[in-house]
Amino acid sequence: MKSRLYTLTGDQGTTSLIGGTRVPKDDPRVEAYGTIDELNAHIGLLIHNTKLDTQNVHDFLHKVQNKLFNIGAYLANPNATEVAGLNEADIKAVEQLIDNLDAELPPMQGFILPGGSRLSALTDICRVITRRAERRVITLSHSATVHPNVLQYLNRLSDFFFVFARFNNILTHHQEIYWDKNA
Repeated sequence: MKSRLYTLTGDQGTTSLIGGTRVPKDDPRVEAYGTIDELNAHIGLLIHNTKLDTQNVHDFLHKVQNKLFNIGAYLANPNATEVAGLNEADIKAVEQLIDNLDAELPPMQGFILPGGSRLSALTDICRVITRRAERRVITLSHSATVHPNVLQYLNRLSDFFFVFARFNNILTHHQEIYWDKNA
């Protein structure tokens, strides 16, 4: 028999962490893994809209989604000491893809405004959500131990999204628009 999706246990503004501890839904831990979940959903939208498969980006983004689920599970477990499926090699893989994409880009001439093509705009949304997720994890780290790979991975991931947005604009012949502080 299939169980009910709704449990009614969160109706008073609390949720259960892995292990059963109940916390408010705005607890820093919940904010951290909730923002990771939001990022994952936006990456799903990005994958759906990505027609380019240069550098095997589709496969990479699917791996990122799985890594984010691992990070979310880690953050939802106050007793976890390691992040399953996330290690330094994963961070290096993001760095390698950044380097590969960046090698095909012209030098930057200043600060670039978000947008350009639709795909680049969706990528910019993923970048800023990644930065917010990073901030939420940092907030959590003030009251709980957070494995350093989590912050490193998120930091590199936001860099990837920045480069990928630029890459998509250049590849699709959309002009990068630079910040004009006198506008």
